[in-house]
Amino acid sequence: MDSIIFDLDGTIWDPIDTVLNAWNSCIRKHSQIKKELTRTDFEGTMGLQMHDISKKLFPYLSEDARLKVITECCLTEQGYLKVQGGNLYPNVEEVLKILSNKYKLYIVSNCQDGYIESFYEFHKLDKYFFDYENPGRTGLPKGANICLIIERNNLSNPIYVGDTEGDLKAARYAGIPFVYAKYGFGQVSEHDEVIEKFDDLLKRF
Repeated sequence: MDSIIFDLDGTIWDPIDTVLNAWNSCIRKHSQIKKELTRTDFEGTMGLQMHDISKKLFPYLSEDARLKVITECCLTEQGYLKVQGGNLYPNVEEVLKILSNKYKLYIVSNCQDGYIESFYEFHKLDKYFFDYENPGRTGLPKGANICLIIERNNLSNPIYVGDTEGDLKAARYAGIPFVYAKYGFGQVSEHDEVIEKFDDLLKRF
């Protein structure tokens, strides 16, 4: 094993409280949206791309209206995350520091362009990662973005750490082992390794 590619939400941090405040502050401006979002609403969207998130959260809006709302929400969200951050899981930085001395570390997340940068800006963890990718930048699904990271960085034996069935499928698409972050937001049908908490990575690898 020469490298570890991480999912972000539900794997490295829980950003939902900050994101929820950002999105609700935005949707209050739209009279066609009658109900504020809840944490449960967001937990049900983890691992999805933005187009699918908009359909799940606002199924009663037209496609044009959904696009407008979600674009505004994402821009607002980035501003909130840059100044408030999210909730890092316990011992994340300590574990990343140790792992980065043994392996090259990367992030591939199903997020919009600018989201990972906001995570980096607040939590100052970019120094531990060599590269990152997301569909907001490439237009590609997660599995293809994992392949991009592998090709771009000449990785020979990476693993992927994530918390959803979508993460599992992306790792299988890329042909690499999947480590299930059981403490995250999702359930998976299978895995190659499982961690109960983030610092279990030090015991496994």
